[in-house]
Amino acid sequence: MARGGVILDKQGLDELYSETDYWQVNVGEQTIHAKRMAGRFRRLKWLAASVWLLFFLGPYLRWQGQQAVLFDIPARQFHLFGITLLPQDIWLLTMVLLFFALLLAAVTTVAGRVYCGFFCFQTVWTDVFTWIEERIEGPPQRRQRLDQAPWDSRKLFLKSAKHLVYLLIGLLTGISFTLWFGDARELWSGFVHFDAPLFAWGTVATFTFFTYLFAGHMREQVCFWLCPYARIQGAMVDRHTVLPTYDFSRGEPRGKLKQQQAAGLGDCIDCAQCVAVCPTGVDIRRGQQEGCITCALCIDACDAIMDKVGRAHGLIRYASLDEVEGGAPRPLLRRPRVMVYLGIVIASVSILLYGLASRQTLELKVLHERQPLFVVRSDGSVQNRYELKVVNKAESMLRVRVRVSGHAALTTEPVLDELSLPAGKVTAQTLFVRVPARDLSVERMPLFIRIEDLHSATVVEYESMFFAPVRSE
Repeated sequence: MARGGVILDKQGLDELYSETDYWQVNVGEQTIHAKRMAGRFRRLKWLAASVWLLFFLGPYLRWQGQQAVLFDIPARQFHLFGITLLPQDIWLLTMVLLFFALLLAAVTTVAGRVYCGFFCFQTVWTDVFTWIEERIEGPPQRRQRLDQAPWDSRKLFLKSAKHLVYLLIGLLTGISFTLWFGDARELWSGFVHFDAPLFAWGTVATFTFFTYLFAGHMREQVCFWLCPYARIQGAMVDRHTVLPTYDFSRGEPRGKLKQQQAAGLGDCIDCAQCVAVCPTGVDIRRGQQEGCITCALCIDACDAIMDKVGRAHGLIRYASLDEVEGGAPRPLLRRPRVMVYLGIVIASVSILLYGLASRQTLELKVLHERQPLFVVRSDGSVQNRYELKVVNKAESMLRVRVRVSGHAALTTEPVLDELSLPAGKVTAQTLFVRVPARDLSVERMPLFIRIEDLHSATVVEYESMFFAPVRSE
């Protein structure tokens, strides 16, 4: 493609930048003080970050007099707006994890690391910490001068105030995390009176420390070196993935604004504002890099400069490699990888919704005694032993009766006309089934064990087998 008489192809780009210039990774040798600029993606970033308010406010939601969402690890229960999930419902959690994993893959294939740039807790907390840093220490240039200045009372006060706020946010993060695993009111009372469980204090201390370390100190280094997503994303993107992209053909060769009258210069005035606003210090003009988290703040910065110099937006924009090279965007319906991801996402959601809709408050498992399979009693009856495992998934105790069918002459011991099932518990009950040997004509026959709720129409049935001695002719 041509710009001002200059042809920019792969060879031309290689002449502009050496191979070593394409990658720019800050390995911690400098502190990045990103500049903040207003724009649509900055607003979108704050809006997306507000989703994390649910993390802080969610434990205080009440439902039917109880905490709406509670991960009760000691009781092995998960309460979700009146629904109690037990270990027997672990497959539902599998569907949830599958949904989010494939959704992340689908979104990455379509628009790159959108999760990293807008929703990731590391990105959000770091953004909040740097905003606090700017409120206390000032804009980037002033913060850089403060870092380089000798220690005095003013620097000590500003640094101490900043890190104190960091620690308070870390503390609130740790406390909020623990509230999801215990009653929020009781835990707050325990924290205030210093009589909370030791494990809760340990969890708060751990989250406080790592929140302070990751968001307050390591920042972009977490994305570079600790997060595996930056490395596996390369397997998810392709030529049709739209990413924040610098338009080389329009911007190069770049030059300062005073040099723009010279023939052949592109629209990039080399102001470096796209680099100044990048939270990971990436120069988007050097192409796609591992450090780019797709936050699109460079687009806001470039569009603001284009407004000032009277040129069109889009020098940096969301675009695919095909589009930058002059092709047309490929529709999603013609991208098999995206359709496969979305198909699995829809399937997992459908299975999850079906599981929740068809989930019953009672669940029954029957284990037949294997050693021995049967016992011939002195009264001439054949006895089989069964172990019943009855799960009550309701929020209150249930009273049920047990009925056994399969043979007209069978009897049970004990006769379970009423059995109490504690809420959210597994109740074990041993059951003996006896049939007179003279009434048995086969070596084994189907046996049906039913659990009937005495106060509702809920009925659960399990089919087992009844074994008898081999009949001699």
